[in-house]
Amino acid sequence: MKLNAPVSSPRRVKAALMWPFALVLAFILTAFATTAYFLQVQARDRALSERVAAVAKLVDQKVDKDTNLMRAVLHTMQGIPGIAGAFANQDRAALLHEAGPLFKALRSEHGITHLYFNNPELVNLVRLHSPGEFGDEISRITTVQARKLNRPIHGLELGALGTLTLRMVAPWRDAQGVQGYVEMGEEIGHLVQEIHETLSVDLFVLVDKQFLPVQQWHHGLVLLKRKGNWDHFSQQVMVAQSSAQAPNALNDSVLVALRGGATKVFSQDEQTLHLAMLPLNDATGQRIGDLVVMRDISVLQKSFQRSITTVTLLSLLMGAFVLGLFYFSLDRVERDYQRKHDLEHQLLRVGTEHARILQIEKLSALGTMVGEIAHQLNNPLVGVVSLAQLAQREADDPVRTRELLAEIRHAGEDCHAFIASMLRFAKVSKFECHPTDLAQVVNETVLMFRQTVRRQIPVEMVFPEDRVVLVLDAILLRHALFNLMVNAAQATPDEGAIVIRLQGQMHPETGAPGWVLSVRDHGKGIAPEILDKVFTPFFTTRREGTGLGLPVVQHVALLHQGFVSVKNLPEGGTQFALWLPQATPNSPDHTTQTPAHVAQDFGR
Repeated sequence: MKLNAPVSSPRRVKAALMWPFALVLAFILTAFATTAYFLQVQARDRALSERVAAVAKLVDQKVDKDTNLMRAVLHTMQGIPGIAGAFANQDRAALLHEAGPLFKALRSEHGITHLYFNNPELVNLVRLHSPGEFGDEISRITTVQARKLNRPIHGLELGALGTLTLRMVAPWRDAQGVQGYVEMGEEIGHLVQEIHETLSVDLFVLVDKQFLPVQQWHHGLVLLKRKGNWDHFSQQVMVAQSSAQAPNALNDSVLVALRGGATKVFSQDEQTLHLAMLPLNDATGQRIGDLVVMRDISVLQKSFQRSITTVTLLSLLMGAFVLGLFYFSLDRVERDYQRKHDLEHQLLRVGTEHARILQIEKLSALGTMVGEIAHQLNNPLVGVVSLAQLAQREADDPVRTRELLAEIRHAGEDCHAFIASMLRFAKVSKFECHPTDLAQVVNETVLMFRQTVRRQIPVEMVFPEDRVVLVLDAILLRHALFNLMVNAAQATPDEGAIVIRLQGQMHPETGAPGWVLSVRDHGKGIAPEILDKVFTPFFTTRREGTGLGLPVVQHVALLHQGFVSVKNLPEGGTQFALWLPQATPNSPDHTTQTPAHVAQDFGR
């Protein structure tokens, strides 16, 4: 840490930070506006695509509906004796008289624009929509296919007058057989108008000029009293439309783009129009033209522009506010920066003092722990001295001498085992596990506890009837249990007792089988605010404590792949529970490496 670092000029600091921050804000605003624009375009195109799909579906539905209507009309006409008799006699005047009123009703109520009666050779007998024309042979594909297949045929088809018509041609049968063919038609303009009213879109029907001779088209205009412009498009001619006038921007280049699958947006007379295209097929499935779908999105476009403008202005105001706030905040930062050196010196002094205090605490804890170790070794060593004196007195009795020497050796082995466990705590690198009877470990630890602790406290042990044998390190487990019993003794009043319980319990998270060795006291419990700190190394609430007993217990639990928990009991007292897994290794004796993080925490 540099104590004499130069302080930058406030003006230069502001300039260095303000410009990049302003550029970042400008970039974010631009990115936001661009993203909003493209999202709007996607939403607009998606809405038009949905309308185009709806148009295609509605066209099919209306074609099916009107075809069914025509079939029903044909079935009705076959049941009218006057029409049936006139057609059977090929009486043209009678057909005009009998079917004329019916055709007028169909035209006014259902949009039927064509009604033909043809003889079996497909020669026209009468056109009710154009009575002056008759006697010509009808060679359209729908009529030819109805005769060839001897069944009703329907579909879109160009007529002789240059009209695109939905036609239904069906054979007329009676008891003598096929008397001829009846053809009904509905000009596509009627369908276009219905779709326009249903979906609020405008439709323009374009037919390729190669399928429509110019003379035939002009003849239809004169005969049907219509208006049209053959030269408006180079390759196509408009035969039907839902609006009175097509937009001026609809030209050959736009049609080429629409035919390629694109959509077009343009403005005209304060309107914003969105165009798309569908292919138009005749009864044979051949493409004969296109159906242009146009949607007026003026309201949507204006709403979007207002939204973008409002959001942009609000963003600019917010950006200016943030820039100003950032500018004034830099002043405070610069003033704080000028006090940097004093703060660094203070932190250095505090850090040095803290390290000194921590070292004193560690040395104090180490001295306390050495005193505890000396106290725990003193009782066995006193026994060794006493037994050695007895052995000298009983030297003449070899049997008694051997018994005393065996007791001395057992006490020495206990001291050696205790010292080894202390060394393992100081620098744990591995531990050795063997099949061990838990009840035996507990009994030995209780005996050591009674010999070591000056105050005699009752100890109650609750064990299952069957032996519980686990693969573990008995020395470390005795060490951990001894620490828990010492803590319980310090917390238990004179009239209380320590309860040690062993019972089976599944792991609360994994469900693995295991055993819980719990130690309960009858004290006042642990304060809730320090309950989570009891396993922290060197943390203690007693003046003579080292703060290492419970961390040792936790360390032993982790080495055995278990865990230790603590809780205050409702009826009073505290319970520490050491969970150990039931699973055993492949071999009875094995060595397990200590986890790296555990060795680091407890090997320092």
